[in-house]
Amino acid sequence: MTLKGKVALVTGAAKRVGRAIALDLAKRGAHLVIHYNTSRREGEATAAAVRRLRRRALTVQADLTDDDAVRQMVATARRTFGRVDVLVNSAAIFPKTPFATLSESDWDTAIDANLKGPFLCALHIGRAMRSSGCGKIINIADWAGIRPYRDYLPYCVAKAGVIALTKALAKELAPKVQVNCIAPGPVLWPEDFSAAERQQIIRRTPLRRAGSPADIAETVAFLIEGSDFITGATIPVEGGRLLA
Repeated sequence: MTLKGKVALVTGAAKRVGRAIALDLAKRGAHLVIHYNTSRREGEATAAAVRRLRRRALTVQADLTDDDAVRQMVATARRTFGRVDVLVNSAAIFPKTPFATLSESDWDTAIDANLKGPFLCALHIGRAMRSSGCGKIINIADWAGIRPYRDYLPYCVAKAGVIALTKALAKELAPKVQVNCIAPGPVLWPEDFSAAERQQIIRRTPLRRAGSPADIAETVAFLIEGSDFITGATIPVEGGRLLA
């Protein structure tokens, strides 16, 4: 697949890594469906940046944990562009949930946002892709889905679920639709991380630096344009953290 003229829907595209992915795809020739939930101003800013690149952009608000909202988002995208060629499931939340105070509500919130949302998007868009005969789905997981860390138990379980979801979808949607996953490491810091915590992580990363949203965006582009013979794979983009 080449991105020129294709339509990509990026969830969580208003800010952070999702925004970087959306803009990179636009630079490579794609038209964009910019999803946001509560960050309307930032979503519109991302869309404006896409239009400055002379690509079409549509902003769509949706709570991705709500099946009706996801159906409506997909219908709006298809009504506007006629199809969706690429889905990037980037929307996520990263709540700190220490085990001592972890609640059922904490679990439900993290699992719904980080696993149910990607599932619903892939379910409805994947069915349309299979009917049309082609498509690419890229899920953004986390290296913590492979090696979990403390104080984020529901988040880590959800991201492990995204990796399993990727493999299952790859089988369900083969041979015409390829489904792959990216497992980022230290790319953007959570707001509550101190300078000392950040330096500690960098010291424990073999490449001795943090990554950037561009590292993830370029990997997304590779999974779309680089090969049509990769599916069900999880690519760690984590500076070697899984080796440490």
